[in-house]
Amino acid sequence: MTLTTKKYTLLIGIVVLLSNYSLLGFGIGGPLQSSALTEEQKINHLIQYIEKSKVTFIRNGSEYNAIDAAKHLRTKREKAGKRVKTAREFIDYIASKSSMSGEAYKIKFPNGVIMPVRDVLYYELKKLESGKVGFKPKYLLNPITAISLAC
Repeated sequence: MTLTTKKYTLLIGIVVLLSNYSLLGFGIGGPLQSSALTEEQKINHLIQYIEKSKVTFIRNGSEYNAIDAAKHLRTKREKAGKRVKTAREFIDYIASKSSMSGEAYKIKFPNGVIMPVRDVLYYELKKLESGKVGFKPKYLLNPITAISLAC
């Protein structure tokens, strides 16, 4: 392979890499920014986070599985309607405590650790807004570099 062919192959490799990143919501600026997410999408993500986790939801002294907890949060969200507009309002006014007793909701993790739901959801929201959650294809875990494409 001549030097010109190697440069051309390297250039094609870089273009392919950038194309793959763009198709996945990645661009030169990095992962798809959370500013592209609506507040409703953020709220839905937080509910799904609870629903798909292997935690026990503690509400008013009783324990519920994650699926029932998510159903409860969706019901409260629907009842709140347009009064709750942001993910932070959702956490503070719906997902953090009982509207009947005022008692804070808690999450018990499989390892036995119990934390306030508010803290857990704010942490997940912070990850969401920083772009640290989301879809990561397997081949991005061991990304193909432009140099490996050129050789």
